[in-house]
Amino acid sequence: MSESKNVWRNRAILAAAVLFAAGVFLLYSARFYKIGFPLDDAWIHQTYAHNLAVLGEWSFIPGRPSAGSTAPLWSFLLAVGYWLRIGYLFWAFLLGFSCLLGLAMVGERFFRLQAGQMEKLKAGLPWFGLFLVFEWHLVWAAASGMETLLHALAILLTLYLISLPKVKWFWIGLMIGIIVWVRPDGLTLLGPAGFVLILDAKSWRERFWGTGKLALGFLSGFIPYLIFNFQLSGSMWPNTFYAKQAEYAILYQFPLIDRLGNLFLLPLIGAGAMLIPGLFYGVWQAIRRWNWSYLAAFLWWAGYTSLYAVRLPVTYQHGRYLIPSMPVYFVLGAAGMVQMMQHAKQENRLFVVLHRVWIASTVILTAAFLVLGARSYAEDVAIIESEMVTTAKWVRENTPENALIAAHDIGAMGYFADRNLLDLAGLISPEVTPFIRDEDRLAQYMTEQGTDYLVTFPGGYHQLGQYGVKIFQTNAPFSPAAGSENIKVYRWPK
Repeated sequence: MSESKNVWRNRAILAAAVLFAAGVFLLYSARFYKIGFPLDDAWIHQTYAHNLAVLGEWSFIPGRPSAGSTAPLWSFLLAVGYWLRIGYLFWAFLLGFSCLLGLAMVGERFFRLQAGQMEKLKAGLPWFGLFLVFEWHLVWAAASGMETLLHALAILLTLYLISLPKVKWFWIGLMIGIIVWVRPDGLTLLGPAGFVLILDAKSWRERFWGTGKLALGFLSGFIPYLIFNFQLSGSMWPNTFYAKQAEYAILYQFPLIDRLGNLFLLPLIGAGAMLIPGLFYGVWQAIRRWNWSYLAAFLWWAGYTSLYAVRLPVTYQHGRYLIPSMPVYFVLGAAGMVQMMQHAKQENRLFVVLHRVWIASTVILTAAFLVLGARSYAEDVAIIESEMVTTAKWVRENTPENALIAAHDIGAMGYFADRNLLDLAGLISPEVTPFIRDEDRLAQYMTEQGTDYLVTFPGGYHQLGQYGVKIFQTNAPFSPAAGSENIKVYRWPK
């Protein structure tokens, strides 16, 4: 078979695998309750996308421009679906699973490069790409309606490109500047880029010009991002940058070592646990061989995870904030495992058997967690649909059109309710961020703003619900079954 046919064969294999993984998750969700999104934040992006396409403005509430979208590039891509008059669910899933396919193709090349098997790239089957396609965290993210996998793809592509023999530093810098439009923490990729540039350059002249090109490319994408946010909100960063840190500041009370442990464990929930020995072996070999690109990717992954442990140490929703970094761990761990097994088989034939056991165990774990992940995804979708979406539609049908609704979860409320909103999480109401956890001050502020209704999970605020009168509760079974509660709507006193 010719090389070009092998390449297209492998792409077809990966595409078929993506369709299968998508089918498993979406069919499971449809049979469990219905098809939808597993995160309320996905509806935030949908609302911005809808308003951009239909009204021609960057707003969550029509007529009020705001910087409540952490990923403006993702919201823009979603808007394309509205311009083309494609169903928003289909378009969001198409984008997400296309990112999964891209991630598998880039991941396969990066894995082969780090494992020393680039010569087998066109001849062998894309085994590692298939691993990424079926890894449950990544499938969940692909079907989430969020920018998570676009961010993961951009990260992996950047780290792959700086691993190649000839690096075009201006384009690397421009890519990093554009990645910030997906998520602001893409800024951290300047670290591994600079690391490889400084250590791999042959002369100080090459370092100087390379640094200048990297900086010029980065600023070409980054400065427009700062201007975009400043024009919308008067701040260089999106509102979420400050609101999330303020909301979860209470988690800083836990010891740093506990926060680090909780976050570093996230990619190990599943077949990722099988890659731990390979990661350590790969780092050791990279140090011995001065493989700067491997070390740069490892240091970025470790630093990125540590940064979240320091600034936003949350693990909920399957570690959604750390999912973009997981493919980097998977690449490095798998490449190290291949190197270790090849070396071990030369020393002891027993490792041939161990190698096969390791492969079989990895396959079994990947398949098992794909099914478990599909069930978790279906449950997550059921909660969002039966709580957030149901409540938003009730508000639209049962409250005056001029009512002011105070809510902590504004995604589905913004998309379906068609009401003026006061955002208790600070995404589109940044003025609440300084007192985001002070319920007495929140209650006072709500009254001052003329709030008519409060919509919330009662456990999210222990006191706010006591100020109002309950007038609606969803009574859906899914949220209580997951250990939470039902959303309630309260009439707020004047």
